[in-house]
Amino acid sequence: MTMDWQLQEAKARFSEVVRKAQSEGPQAISVHGKPAVVVVSCEEFERLVKPRAGFVEFLRRSPLAGDGVAISRDSSPPRKVEL
Repeated sequence: MTMDWQLQEAKARFSEVVRKAQSEGPQAISVHGKPAVVVVSCEEFERLVKPRAGFVEFLRRSPLAGDGVAISRDSSPPRKVEL
């Protein structure tokens, strides 16, 4: 649950903003009524910026990996196309 804070209130109650970000989730801070920033816990930040595995890695980690289906790239030359 995201709580919305006005900048002045967030500055005055910064410790509370941080505690709530850690225990309740992202805390949105607005400036002049417009969303400006979001305070998140370190755990949430790490989860958001963690590199995701590519599609090939996703398939390799699949529970169906190794079930006998061979995935390989066709190495034959491309077909000729007349334009």
